[in-house]
Amino acid sequence: MSNGIFGGEKRPVITIVMDGIGICNREEGNAVKAADTPTLDMLAEKYHCFSLKAHGTAVGLPSDDDMGNSEVGHNALGAGQVFAQGAKLVSEAIESGRMFESDSWKNIVENAKNGTLHFLGLFSDGNVHSHIDHLKAMIIRAKEEGLKKVRIHILLDGRDVGETSALEYVCPFEEFLSSLRDDNFDVCIASGGGRMVITMDRYEANWAMVEKGWQTHVLGEGRQFASAQEAVETYRKETGAIDQDLPPFVIARDGKPVGTVEDGDSVVFFNFRGDRAIEISKTFEAGADFDKFDRVRVPNVVYADMLEYDGDAHIPSRYLVSPPEISNTMSEFLVNKGVSQLAISETQKYGHVTYFWNGNRSGKFSETLEEYIEIPSDVVPFEQRPWMKCAEITDVLIEKIKNGGFGLLRVNFPNGDMVGHTGSFIAAKISVEALDVCLARILKAVDEVNGVAIITADHGNADEMYEIDKKTGKAKLNSDGSKKAKTSHTLNPVPCYIYDNFYADKYTFEEGEFGLANVAATVVTMMGYEAPEMWEKSMIKIK
Repeated sequence: MSNGIFGGEKRPVITIVMDGIGICNREEGNAVKAADTPTLDMLAEKYHCFSLKAHGTAVGLPSDDDMGNSEVGHNALGAGQVFAQGAKLVSEAIESGRMFESDSWKNIVENAKNGTLHFLGLFSDGNVHSHIDHLKAMIIRAKEEGLKKVRIHILLDGRDVGETSALEYVCPFEEFLSSLRDDNFDVCIASGGGRMVITMDRYEANWAMVEKGWQTHVLGEGRQFASAQEAVETYRKETGAIDQDLPPFVIARDGKPVGTVEDGDSVVFFNFRGDRAIEISKTFEAGADFDKFDRVRVPNVVYADMLEYDGDAHIPSRYLVSPPEISNTMSEFLVNKGVSQLAISETQKYGHVTYFWNGNRSGKFSETLEEYIEIPSDVVPFEQRPWMKCAEITDVLIEKIKNGGFGLLRVNFPNGDMVGHTGSFIAAKISVEALDVCLARILKAVDEVNGVAIITADHGNADEMYEIDKKTGKAKLNSDGSKKAKTSHTLNPVPCYIYDNFYADKYTFEEGEFGLANVAATVVTMMGYEAPEMWEKSMIKIK
């Protein structure tokens, strides 16, 4: 242990996560740039800023085409390491056989022995939402375990793969199924449709898509075809649509759908990415109070998804692959060094600065050295109250900073993310301005106790509020001429400001490319500790 930057004195490090605040040079649709942010402007002008990778491989996702999210972002921030997420995690679970030993898989199989096992998901090898190889592995395993009947409901891609490549997947897959089919194993495609037409809505933007999917996959209602190939070829001739926009179809024999979902069946939604999987999961698992559309009938099934999509809301209730086993986190490391810590946010992100920050671990590492504070979120649409609870969070945080009891204080402000998801540009702009006001108050308190603040984010969102046409660089337009809202996360890097008015002569800034996982080593290096060997390296070096 060295004296760090504090010369052996007890001074706090405050880690501030501005959820959903990314770096984007484009002005159109950029609520962060449009906002009046004197505090962020001051930070950019006077203090060192790292640009951190917050998506793709930097947070354990399979490729850099994969946008980051709050869960994996906080995993990386809190663990100081990059753990396999998404596709890589699933592939490893299948290859090792671990997935098939899970209670969820066993429940799915046992329940379907006298019924049908249904697989539903995005049908390609795009590896952004799903991978066809995962589906094939599960079908093979289902046969090995003695199941008699399997039905596959395919969502045609055309976004993560070629826009008219559906038959490049359908035709070889039919051959694959033929090689498995015998007198004791009845397997076939049962329904399908374009991913932007049925089932795969996200952020509750269009529940009618999910309703069409329910009618198609579960009820077997819709235009009938003898095969998926026939459906694709027919729709292409009639509509000229690319794969993602093809209408729904039902495969039928003698006028009867081959694969409706019935009582006693099992269903697996095999997408590993959650944004376009949550709504169909809610539809299967919701009780009688479900009010998004009339489900007509709700079959009694055992339902599972590939992964847990929402760790706070526990969606789904059953999943085949557990979150990554994350160990040696920053919280545990600091507890072992006797460092007291505070974690605070409002309800919307409380689980992220606790559960996800601690490596998907519930509870504290130490009841005496750690304090967690949850500020209850308002139950209103976020665009109606875009400041959310940032003022209340700030009030409590400042009190805790001034009390001097903590070595590390971490806080999440959800505004940029939760309001960004609403698609309201004006609300997102206000949310960033409210955050900026709070930052000014916090930094003043940091100075009063001779502390240091690290101000960063977990991913982008409010930095791109419009869908942008890649060819023109301009916002896409709706049919009424309005700009098309973007409600998803972005692929942009995030800022990481080192706010320090006292110790700048004690260290230098490292050069190179960094990601969210580099923050943990930076924090403990400031405190005078040597970061564990398995962590990503510190962004500062003590002189």
